[in-house]
Amino acid sequence: VQLQASGGGLVQAGGSLKLSCAASGSIFRINAMGWYRQAPGNQRELVAGITNGGVTNYADSVKGRFTISRDNAKNTVYLQMNSLKPEDTAVYYCNAATPLLRNYWGQGTKVTVSS
Repeated sequence: VQLQASGGGLVQAGGSLKLSCAASGSIFRINAMGWYRQAPGNQRELVAGITNGGVTNYADSVKGRFTISRDNAKNTVYLQMNSLKPEDTAVYYCNAATPLLRNYWGQGTKVTVSS
């Protein structure tokens, strides 16, 4: 499984960005996809996830501001980020997981929110 993430950038606080992650390869192995982020000096943390059945979960810090979605026809997962805050600044990583809990990672895309 290969994951190609895109969509990061620099935005002012209160602005929006949309991240995309396209999966290719043995995608039949995937049962869930999600986005994680890692800020300097911090551990990588889950931001949002979505199962093949469309069940979503979010970190408390992004609930009501971020929305994860997927286009199964395009094998792509999206993260719409609204009302961005400086504390959302991080490198965002796309993740794909299999039923046997094997994880695949994209290359990371940097999001910087200026105050």
